[in-house]
Amino acid sequence: MNNLSKQPSMSRRRYLQTAAVAVAGASISLAKQPQEPGYIDAHVHVWTPDTTTYPLGKDYDKSAMKPASFTPSELFAECRPEGVDRIVLIQMSFYQFDNQYMLDSIAQYPDTFRGVAIVDHRKPGVGLTMRNLQDQGVTGFRLYANAESANAWLDSPEMATMWKSAADTGQAICLLSNPDALPAIEKLCRRFPKTNVVVDHFSRIGGSGTIQQADLDNLCKLEKFPQTYVKTSAFYAFGKKQAPYLDLGPMVKRLRDTFGAQRLMWASDCPYQVQNEHSYAASISLIRDKLDFLTAEDKEWMLRKTAQSVYWI
Repeated sequence: MNNLSKQPSMSRRRYLQTAAVAVAGASISLAKQPQEPGYIDAHVHVWTPDTTTYPLGKDYDKSAMKPASFTPSELFAECRPEGVDRIVLIQMSFYQFDNQYMLDSIAQYPDTFRGVAIVDHRKPGVGLTMRNLQDQGVTGFRLYANAESANAWLDSPEMATMWKSAADTGQAICLLSNPDALPAIEKLCRRFPKTNVVVDHFSRIGGSGTIQQADLDNLCKLEKFPQTYVKTSAFYAFGKKQAPYLDLGPMVKRLRDTFGAQRLMWASDCPYQVQNEHSYAASISLIRDKLDFLTAEDKEWMLRKTAQSVYWI
């Protein structure tokens, strides 16, 4: 029996009046909200100029905060006009292991944000720490990877605990890696095949201005690990470093052809993407509007569904 059959009877006139009001209300509501869920920005940093409530780490001072402020409200002014309504927050380095500002931002906007935290894997109980943070909206953990650090992780029992814990919880290991770390990352993915791994910012390939094919080949070798994903992001920092960033199209196509769009996700890397001549609109437009080889389904995955599947767990 449906709900309507349980309602008391009403006159036809009353029914039509009620229906008209409902339709009008629905029209107003739909005018305020998109017909489909908005896009997801899979990589944004936020911070506050209030360093009393949220102190910086011991290795940082306010000179590191450029711009001086990038709060959620400042972020929304950039992303919402472009149809982005969910965001993955990445813990900012100058807070080091103190994730509180990010956690408070998630608590304030729980339907909007998920978080990627930074934890000290050398401390006892890191697995429990990861589980506790999951209850606060943290669905990933950031690691900084160059060749030296990534190779050291291969023999680190503490790092093994972290990767295994992430596999158990479904949280992701998110790697800000240099291209020289990719061979070691491949070994880690082989050792921990059940762990979701996200490689940030093309593994920084093209940061020198030139996309080295050997580096791209190494990144594409990660395709054989189904739990590994790549962010096509931070366009301001790679290749010619100029909008509309079309020179990055061949690298995006190679990754789409190799991984499939289901394992790629777009991200802006705000606030850095909105400095100087760069803009938020130019970043999302590359994937949404500029690359003819991307199908509508590709864009749906890269702009929404991949990030949702990894971070909204």
